[in-house]
Amino acid sequence: MAFLYDFENAFDGVKANKARVAANMIRLREYLDGEVPAKSVFENLLIATWNIKWLGHYGRLDESLWYIAEVLSRFDLIAIQEVRADLKDFKRIVDLLGPWWRYVVTDVTEGDAGNDERLAFLYDSRKVRFGGLAGEIVIPPVEGENDEPDTPVLQFDRTPFVTGFHCGWFDFMVATVHLHWGDGDRAAPRRVEEADALARFLKARLEGGKTWAPHLILLGDFNVFDTDSAVYQALTAQGFEFPHEGADLPDTGAGADVRFYDQIGFLFSGPAPIEWPAAGVLNVFDAVYRDDQLETYGEVRGTAGRSNPRKYYTVTLRRNEMSDHFPLWTQLKIDFPDGYLAAAAEE
Repeated sequence: MAFLYDFENAFDGVKANKARVAANMIRLREYLDGEVPAKSVFENLLIATWNIKWLGHYGRLDESLWYIAEVLSRFDLIAIQEVRADLKDFKRIVDLLGPWWRYVVTDVTEGDAGNDERLAFLYDSRKVRFGGLAGEIVIPPVEGENDEPDTPVLQFDRTPFVTGFHCGWFDFMVATVHLHWGDGDRAAPRRVEEADALARFLKARLEGGKTWAPHLILLGDFNVFDTDSAVYQALTAQGFEFPHEGADLPDTGAGADVRFYDQIGFLFSGPAPIEWPAAGVLNVFDAVYRDDQLETYGEVRGTAGRSNPRKYYTVTLRRNEMSDHFPLWTQLKIDFPDGYLAAAAEE
């Protein structure tokens, strides 16, 4: 749960605001209780990825940061995309989560394509420990032959970020991405190229034994539009496995159109079996900024004066307050002594 130490003093001391937020928090907590497994000290690792739309760019209501913190609190480790240069909102969320939460964040990716964005990992230090590895991924050039110069290769609009963590006796790496967007489906060739280059690079690193740990989780915003997406196929072609596959890909686009933007994939080597007892997507608008709260936020945010206040509320306002993506999560079993002991017995 979010750390409620300053709830009494929040929302400018206005009782009506505090009462509204408290009611929304109760509803959100009940929703999350029914959707996400409880945290376990030894048995599971709850991982999520969430593209939180331009976090730090919009002037979000403070209550929205409380709701975001409550969602994040249900997981042990979260990859966050679209953290902007201004970290004020991000740090406010960390404060709301409590003093045991830690984060690792990249510098801003420069250039227009970088969109002034960072990538971040947020983790509950009571369960997860930073392992010391943190680096941005740069694809090496193709080596020239017969004294020819090396050939530069594609680099990413937003540089992927890989970090190492410990959870109990489980050491693993997590790489997060926000692949090329461009102009919707017409940008697919560039996205496919990025996905293919990244998947090949990570697989080669694992197979070459040059990695900090033999187990890799790749997650983030891949901008996957279709269940038969070439982006998704580029990942599976290199051996990545997903809790959701093929036609069962989860809809994580928080809009009218079905979109499969966000994914969590695994590429493991060594005696760590892949088991995900549960996985899912959280439609936060079932609990906060609900359809029936148009009138409430019409007063708070002034939507009533719009030519089409309902469309503005559902398409723009609430997606600016929360996100235009839904959080995607999975539960990973990390208590696997039987596998280790069986492998040792065969040696």
